[in-house]
Amino acid sequence: MTLAIGIDPGTATTGFGLVRLMPDGELVAVKYGVILTPKESPAPARLEMLYDQMRRLLAEHKPDTAAVEKLFFQRNVTTALAVGQARGVIMLALQQAGIEAFEYTPNEIKQAVAGYGSAQKRQVQEMVRALLQLDSIPKPDDAADALAVAITHLNTKRYA
Repeated sequence: MTLAIGIDPGTATTGFGLVRLMPDGELVAVKYGVILTPKESPAPARLEMLYDQMRRLLAEHKPDTAAVEKLFFQRNVTTALAVGQARGVIMLALQQAGIEAFEYTPNEIKQAVAGYGSAQKRQVQEMVRALLQLDSIPKPDDAADALAVAITHLNTKRYA
């Protein structure tokens, strides 16, 4: 049984999703949610909060493997830089915890989860709900996205 953590990085909101691959191939959601940092805090303090909370999450659940969504360059360079900084502290926390991190682009995640690289966000979220046999789509969106990252990784590793 492999436990994977999927991470949808951000400075204000970072989604996480822990998914276990069972021996029979079933995917089970263990825990999901978001790490929030206050917008009024300076960037270095927010990155430290993200790092500390990520370290606690990793220590508590001890995932076997990790997957992080790759930075998709947006039109807003400031946002892209902030997300890049968040990814950096997340990758550092994973490295220090001894967890190998894999990276997937948004299109790779959409393809793996919904079967179509240009799938709409709602389609991916509905597939996450179905694949994990959840009663409803995970909320907030960042948590659902993180679960999709974990599912992508587990299925990629399984069929590689």
